[in-house]
Amino acid sequence: MTAQILSAIITVLIGVGGCVIYFWSANRLLDLVFPARGVSGTTAIDNLRRQGYVRPWLFVGPALLILSVYLIYPAIATFYYSLHDRSGQSFVGLSNYSWALGDREFRQAIFNNLLWLMVVPAACTFLGLVIAVLTDRIWWGTIAKSLIFMPLAISFVGASVIWKFVYEFRGDGQTQIGILNALVQYLGGDPQVWVSTPFWNNFFLMVILIWIQTGFAMVILSSALRGIPEETIEAATIDGASPFQIFWKIMIPQIWGTIAVVWTTITILVLKVFDIILTMTNGQWNTNTLANLMFDWMFRGTDYGRGATIAIVIMLAVVPIMIWNIRQATREGGGH
Repeated sequence: MTAQILSAIITVLIGVGGCVIYFWSANRLLDLVFPARGVSGTTAIDNLRRQGYVRPWLFVGPALLILSVYLIYPAIATFYYSLHDRSGQSFVGLSNYSWALGDREFRQAIFNNLLWLMVVPAACTFLGLVIAVLTDRIWWGTIAKSLIFMPLAISFVGASVIWKFVYEFRGDGQTQIGILNALVQYLGGDPQVWVSTPFWNNFFLMVILIWIQTGFAMVILSSALRGIPEETIEAATIDGASPFQIFWKIMIPQIWGTIAVVWTTITILVLKVFDIILTMTNGQWNTNTLANLMFDWMFRGTDYGRGATIAIVIMLAVVPIMIWNIRQATREGGGH
């Protein structure tokens, strides 16, 4: 453990130190190449203008290089492999895509992803909005927000392990240690193996992501609510509007853009959901999603063609939402 902590500290120091040295050196070199001191007025102005053109690229350049190496190239390589066989060597055209359309497990994963898309973003956004409104009206609202936000600091795997104990099932004659089964048994019901119950097990898994992401939605929407002018709410109150009318007709329209950004951000996350499924069910009992199916084919079935095909499907589903999300966020920020 000590060695791991020391290694992490050294890595952070090297990373941060390297960035500081790079930016200092780059600025110093730019000043040497285009000096603004010790030269005539016109030359100094021209050099300052050249510095203004070059300096942004000194900062953005490394990020663009990293994006090209670790994002653009992998995307191109993934599409290349999707047109090849399981070894990634023989060209097979669109055979992997036709396989996907006819594969029962792939269609089940699509269905599960659609279920997640219909439930999780809506539930997170709705609960986050309601909690944001309610906690702004109570003196201990900050404490409540901190507690609700806390699950977001837990990894998906860690959260899944916690919920494993909630859904835990023990056989007949054994004490039920799972909170849900203990409660059911206390109320006179029969304990269930919740994560293996067909169809409904997907919703039990969704609860985990809702539990995690509601805090994210709450924080963003709470900030947006605080940006609503008080004069608008006071005028509505004077005109006799009820609290619900103020909420629905005054608050919601003014933060609708933020609600859309939160919704789409969680939607993108849902399209890539992987850790929860892998930890809770390993894709069994018809709970597989596209990300898990991709993992199975790529690393367990060692079929690079089919694994890459599923990855392309996920990317095609995510990219339009991501582009719309960026445009909406830019519009909300006052950009163009």
